[in-house]
Amino acid sequence: METSASDDAKMERMDIMRIMEMIPHRYPMLMVDRIENIVAGQSATGIKNVSINESFFAGHFPERPVMPGVLIVEAMAQTAGVLVVHSLGPEAEGKLVYFMTIDTARFRKPVVPGDRVEINVNRLQNRRNVWKFTGEALVEGAVCAEATFSAMLMDR
Repeated sequence: METSASDDAKMERMDIMRIMEMIPHRYPMLMVDRIENIVAGQSATGIKNVSINESFFAGHFPERPVMPGVLIVEAMAQTAGVLVVHSLGPEAEGKLVYFMTIDTARFRKPVVPGDRVEINVNRLQNRRNVWKFTGEALVEGAVCAEATFSAMLMDR
């Protein structure tokens, strides 16, 4: 079997239990159900399965439920948080990743109950504990949202 990826850059998958070991978010604010692939220091793809049972749909909007755009960006940030912790190793598990900036956020298409959102994040740069990313959320291959954002890794 031929591979071009080094051991440090191999793609991996993570279930919800592993995600909860890596980041401190819990229901109702945990916005990533699975990581389909992650390449340390480079990129990650998260999955959010959107259900009508999500708490925010009770008020946004009951007669035409739409996932709030800020929660889509939060899903990007959580996917990026898993990437940061995975890249830094076990000593970073459970640390907090705080937003510093959200730039060029664009919302292209509503996300509704029943959608499977694919969240792609790519590291642009990092210096010490500050990381910058681009992210996009797709449903069935169509871009629903995109943003550039930065975050800082902090102790609890």
